[in-house]
Amino acid sequence: MIIASIDIQNAKVVQLKQGEELILQRDNADELAEDFDIYGEVAVIDLDAAMGKGSNIEMIKPLLRKAQCRVGGGIKTPEQAKTLVSLGARKIIVGSSAFRTNGSFAINIPFLEAVSKKIGRERLIVAVDAKTVKQGSYEIVVDGWKTLTGLDLIEAAKAVSPYACELLFTCVDREGTMTGIDLEPVKTLRKEVNCQITVAGGVSTLDEIKAISEIGCDVQLGMALYTGKINLADAFIASLNWKKGQPNINDLPLLPVIVQSKDGQVMMTGFTDSEALSETFKRGNVCFHSRTRNKLWMKGENSGNTLKLIRIRADCDRDAILAIADPQGPVCHTGAWSCFETNRNYTLEFLQTIIKERFANPAQGSYTATLDDELVREKVMEEAQELCEAKTHDEIVWEVADLFYFSSVLMTRAGVTIEEILNELDKRHKK
Repeated sequence: MIIASIDIQNAKVVQLKQGEELILQRDNADELAEDFDIYGEVAVIDLDAAMGKGSNIEMIKPLLRKAQCRVGGGIKTPEQAKTLVSLGARKIIVGSSAFRTNGSFAINIPFLEAVSKKIGRERLIVAVDAKTVKQGSYEIVVDGWKTLTGLDLIEAAKAVSPYACELLFTCVDREGTMTGIDLEPVKTLRKEVNCQITVAGGVSTLDEIKAISEIGCDVQLGMALYTGKINLADAFIASLNWKKGQPNINDLPLLPVIVQSKDGQVMMTGFTDSEALSETFKRGNVCFHSRTRNKLWMKGENSGNTLKLIRIRADCDRDAILAIADPQGPVCHTGAWSCFETNRNYTLEFLQTIIKERFANPAQGSYTATLDDELVREKVMEEAQELCEAKTHDEIVWEVADLFYFSSVLMTRAGVTIEEILNELDKRHKK
């Protein structure tokens, strides 16, 4: 997986050389998060919190629902971690607090156990940031990379890995320099721990991304991305395991692509090569390699029933791809909603899509189109009362359906989406 980094300092997106020298800053965190999310998870790091100089939490909150984010920087308690998860963070990165206990530097097992229990091991990432102290020897650093701990990188990594799903290794000597990653500690880490590893610090070429991916690690990009030396589309393609691809008639590797709607329904499968994947990113519509015609094929190029790309992800072995897309019409060549189901599953998202269509293109006799703000609010109150009075199973089903419908109309008129409601419920149950 390719992970783009959004480092925040003084409410600005910044890139620092070795954690100190400001190289660039930007004001478009929301735009960056949405763009980066197409290619992989986004690492949102609060540098001020990491250095004990404040917090950028109010700036970070909206990003957590715009993208699939992993969040780090100054997280000192299980409660902080839990709050961030409830706000929408997929994973939490802890660093300094994992290596300080009772006023000295040591693996803080009680802290790691508490965070892991609070949010689940599958959501916890431990940052094992390290500097070279001598040839072949690397030492954990904390406090925004300013303090040496005396803890050996490899031994510390082995000690913390049972509590986390992933380690984030930053080669601090190379961070922000674009001078290339030191692969030796990466190779050693990969041999010594079983959990996933993400590598950062100095990565500046596609060849390095390929090398890190072949070791079995993910890559986090910062300076090379912001300066334009690497773009995310090329990085994503380079990170895939093309060696395991099925050869086409020209002996070029193909990887399977599963296309899924935003609400989780599988719509079709196909195959892609590097050319088709590159075109997917350029066009914003999912493209494939047609095995029957042995050529590039964009779904819907003739019918108009394209698949608008939302985000794309590789599986754990990087030899299969999941594309989340918004279908602009029937997906199957038979005219069916998907190649696996004749009809689209009826979800709340689908209901809202129908309501939006009724408002945008009111058909003669459409009841939905007649519902102005005053009338729909009256209907919501009426249906809520009828639901409270319902007694039997069938009555409750009927009245809940009415309430769902009118509530959805009210929401749609107000510009509120089903996704926002589900996000709010998600936030509440994770508190």
